[in-house]
Amino acid sequence: MKSILIAGALALGLSLHPAIAAEKTDPGLEQARAAMKKILPELDAEAVQPSPIPGIYQVFLPPQLFYISADGRYAFDGDIIDLHTNTNVSTPVRARLRMAAIENVGEKNMIIYGPKNAKHTITVFTDIDCGYCRKLHSEMDQYNKAGIRVRYLAYPRAGLKSNSYNKAVSVWCARDRNKALTEAKQGKDPEPKTCDNPVAREYELGQHLGIRGTPAIVTEKGQIIPGYVPADRLKAILDAEKVAAK
Repeated sequence: MKSILIAGALALGLSLHPAIAAEKTDPGLEQARAAMKKILPELDAEAVQPSPIPGIYQVFLPPQLFYISADGRYAFDGDIIDLHTNTNVSTPVRARLRMAAIENVGEKNMIIYGPKNAKHTITVFTDIDCGYCRKLHSEMDQYNKAGIRVRYLAYPRAGLKSNSYNKAVSVWCARDRNKALTEAKQGKDPEPKTCDNPVAREYELGQHLGIRGTPAIVTEKGQIIPGYVPADRLKAILDAEKVAAK
């Protein structure tokens, strides 16, 4: 899985941190990059960037973010709080990395309901046998009418050797994945199928994102909303998020 995350970082490059990448380099930055190169030879140098704290550097490994000292001896995982503004400056960076990792999956590996030109797009980690996942899916028309496009990623909570995992593989391998998923959400066992599929990779991505329950809704800005949220309330959350981002 580490190689998948590194590949994502290399593919996404500076798009993860355009504002930070514009910063002038310093000797500590070059030292930190050299230190990380010894630990992760595949990691692009641009994945190491200055943080808001002098002498501390951010390392971008989608969907993960951590910090290192210039000499590479110390690393820590946590949040940086700006006490002058009382804001968590790590939160938006993590959200951006989260979305970058999700987008790197590719929509061809998702099961999608709703038009591409919808006002909002959410990504939902789903388990076929989860009761609230089924409730959410049963109200798909309401989400779509509210202008919400739903993209599903597989997250069989019981793990990669479970019956839920096998069902997800069968659905993702079906000729008509949307129909197969809807029927599975209604309690019908999908026709057993196997193929080259993304189910395990999507489950592992969810693990790295800290997903523990389903449904787990990820907004366009990378915010994770745990659990079922009805269409009208979700629309209000997404509208407010879009306004706040302007």
